[in-house]
Formats: sequence, C-alpha cells, structure tokens
Amino acid sequence: MTLAVGREYHENSARVVIPQTLVQTQRILLRWSRDVTTVLEALVLPVMFLLTLNIVLGNSISQVTGHSALYGTVPLNALAAAINGSTIGAIGLIGERSDGFLRRLWVLPVHRASGVLSRIVAETVRIMVTTVVVLAVGAALGFRFQQGLLAGLAWLVVPVMFGLAFATLITTVALYTAKNFLLEAVTLVHVLAVVFSTGFLPVNQYPRWIQPVVAHQPMTYAIEAMRGLSLGGPVRGPMIATVLWATGITAVCTAPLLLGYRRASTLTND
Repeated sequence: MTLAVGREYHENSARVVIPQTLVQTQRILLRWSRDVTTVLEALVLPVMFLLTLNIVLGNSISQVTGHSALYGTVPLNALAAAINGSTIGAIGLIGERSDGFLRRLWVLPVHRASGVLSRIVAETVRIMVTTVVVLAVGAALGFRFQQGLLAGLAWLVVPVMFGLAFATLITTVALYTAKNFLLEAVTLVHVLAVVFSTGFLPVNQYPRWIQPVVAHQPMTYAIEAMRGLSLGGPVRGPMIATVLWATGITAVCTAPLLLGYRRASTLTND
C-alpha cells in the first residue's frame, strides 16, 4: 500500500512533468530526425516549393502586387509547411497507437500529461526549425524585414501559433481515423488553403464569388499579418483574426484530443 501511494504521488507530482516531458520530446525529435521522409516533408519540400514559386511566378506576382512576391510566398510556405508537417507527428501517433506503444507507456510510472505536452513541445520545435529554414532561403532570394527587429520576432511567432492550432486539429483527427483518411484530408486542406489565399494574389484578383472565402480563411489572415510585420501595412486586424482562428481551433479540439489520447492509450488493440 505504501509503495502504491508513493508511486502514485511521484507519477502525479508537478515536479516530474518538465523532466519527463523533455525526455519524451527528445524521443520524438530523434525519431523524426532519423526518418528520411520526415526530413523531406519538414525541410526539403517547403524550400523546393518556395524556389519553384519564385522562379515560375515571382515576376508575375510582383507585377500584380507592386512589390516582391517573396513577401507573400515566404509566409505562405512557412504556414503551409506548418500544416503539412503536422501529419508527421499525427502519422507517428497512429503508428504508436497501432503497435500498442501508447498503451504500454500509459501503465508506466510517468505523469499522464507528459505524453501530450511532449508532442506540443516537439511540434513547436519542428515548426520553428522549418520556419527558420524557409526564412533563410527567402532572405537569400531577397526577403528582408523592413519593420525592425521586434516585428521580425513577431513574424516568427505567427507560424508557431498557426501551426500548433492545426497540429491540434490534425492530431485530433488522427486519434479517431485511419492513416489513409488523414493523409487525404490534410492534403486537401493544404492545397485549398494554399491556392485560395493572398500568398499568391490580392483578394481582388480572385473571382468575385470566392473573394469572401479567400479574405476570411485563416491562412490569409496569417499571411497578411506576416506581410505587415515584414514589408509594412495592416498588422493589428490580421493578427487579431489569426489569434481568434488559432484559439478557436484549439478550443474546439482540446477536449476531443485529450479524450482520444486517453482512449488510444488505454484500449486494447483489436
């Protein structure tokens, strides 16, 4: 009885949350770094897409917008990579659910919150690394922060906030669906969000019937906030809208995510 009580105390102690979260975060990051597909999805493909856009559409976009296309395509690629890269963690979670790893981890003397928190921290690191890589390539092509250092730091925060919200959504979907459905759904969302956003063209360049969708979808608000923080222009309105979108998505998905994670960790595989 004493041993059981002591074990329960240590498992639920706030003192063990941080070190156990860091250990599990390290495990996730190491697994991602050793997987070729993950590295391609997180780092190589966003860079290749940015270079392709700059070569093929850069001049055309610049003529329409009146400024370098990079102030739209660099934020676009950082945000798109945040969405697309979320499938990395989600697919890994599906695999851990299928092979029973989550269930085995659940019965170990570790804090229950460390599993979810480690995935949040790992996603934050992934998004930051991807954003910095995309930004570095954009800087080599001519992208510059014209609004100062603080605005540049705020620019880096937007993809993290945006990406964590969508990572929460995608992880929630992963806990309730199969791998194939997840990949198809994320691909569809990724393509639609990228194509119908102001990362390519201003809202008024789209057909009139689709303009309200383009203007008010979350990626457009995030791109406009990042454009304002780098090139200049409205920031407060787009940033507030981005925060509201991110907060709303996270709020809606938090309870299903926690319930789904608990279910995946405690149910016996069929």
